[in-house]
Amino acid sequence: VFASDRCCFSDGGGAADKIRLIPQDFFAELCEQIIQHLNHKIPGINTAELCQRIQTSGVDINIGDLAKIANTLSFLFSTAARNNLSTEELITTLGSGVSTLPKHAVQVIRHVWNEQGKAIALSEDAGNMATVGQFVDMKWKLGVAMSSDTCRSLKYPYVTVTLTVADPSGQITDKSFEMTIPQFKNFFRQFKEMASVLETV
Repeated sequence: VFASDRCCFSDGGGAADKIRLIPQDFFAELCEQIIQHLNHKIPGINTAELCQRIQTSGVDINIGDLAKIANTLSFLFSTAARNNLSTEELITTLGSGVSTLPKHAVQVIRHVWNEQGKAIALSEDAGNMATVGQFVDMKWKLGVAMSSDTCRSLKYPYVTVTLTVADPSGQITDKSFEMTIPQFKNFFRQFKEMASVLETV
């Protein structure tokens, strides 16, 4: 059942070694966020914020490694839910294939799965998993370009939009883009059209 999970933890990427570096409280928080995401209680896992806090505590880990660990754990929990594994079955499976996983990580996984695993099993529909990202937040600001190397008095207004989205695996990222005022007016018009259509539903 978990052949691919074993590979993720036990070979090349050194996920088990990176997990070993993460203090137990941060690892538990990561597992909790993943479970909440799988239960559709939060839109995603904020690995950037968690990584910064882990680094501030003195642990040398980068966001790419933390994202890989989060993806592996998400896959582990969702696969366990689809197979309706008990806590003991999950830990036995981990123990048989992942001898390199640190003891504190196994303890956290056991505790989190024991406390909240059934909720995933009840809420998860294997055929209905999200395959698109999820909107989390949007911020915008109005700016004016004052000058450039070719024009001294530009006074060109623009709108900068930052969308915060969670991809299907739950990783939260920001996407920023700029629009001219006519582009922004078109963007706004399309949102008004969506709102009016939603009112008829």
